[in-house]
Amino acid sequence: MEANKIKLINEDNLRLDGRSFNELRPIKIQAGILNRADGSAYIEWGGNKIMVGVYGPKEAYPKHSQDIDHAIVKARYNMAAFSVDERKRPGPDRRTMEISKVISEALSSAIMIEQFPRAEIDVYIEVLQADAGTRIAGLTAATVALADAGVPMRDMVVGCTAGKVDGHMVLDLSKEEDNFGEADIPIAIMPKTGEIVLMQMDGDVTEDELYQAMDMIFEATKRISQLQREALLNKYKIQDIGEGE
Repeated sequence: MEANKIKLINEDNLRLDGRSFNELRPIKIQAGILNRADGSAYIEWGGNKIMVGVYGPKEAYPKHSQDIDHAIVKARYNMAAFSVDERKRPGPDRRTMEISKVISEALSSAIMIEQFPRAEIDVYIEVLQADAGTRIAGLTAATVALADAGVPMRDMVVGCTAGKVDGHMVLDLSKEEDNFGEADIPIAIMPKTGEIVLMQMDGDVTEDELYQAMDMIFEATKRISQLQREALLNKYKIQDIGEGE
């Protein structure tokens, strides 16, 4: 079906799912859900369902991969074969390798990797159900899993997407908007400093539209960052209650 035949914004300036231009999809984050990982998290963001497990810091293997100055962060992003409407071929492909790389770089900016020479930190991101924005949702959950593992970080990493749909800039693209909109811009930051650690763009926007998208994302990350922290606090509240019984 051609993009110009799909109307993504209705006469009331509402999107297909009823959201306003600057409204997030529902987000739910849980920390510490995998017993055998050093740290873990689960996120539901719109229709996305993503699990993250963190292992390390530990000695990097094989030894020739070690860096004498800092730890190596290895993020492995994977989409389960059943995560999309049409069954995905199992295993890595060019897209998942590219996403793994940019997530590794974003997390390396936040983690105090200089404290762990010759070590590696493995971050496994498994997309169980995909619904647009999986790289940002996975990165947001990965930060919670790293904090759950006790990995020292300069700040949490939090992100969101914005894009151009029917000529309007909107926040947190849905699957239909991602597929048939004019542009998609995922951005991740460290909230304390506002430093951008991931920024990509697919499509065409003007300079003013780009700044509008960035403003929307920066405002949204305040709420998402709070959800990250609440997920960690909730884990330890539950532990405290269990220990007190």
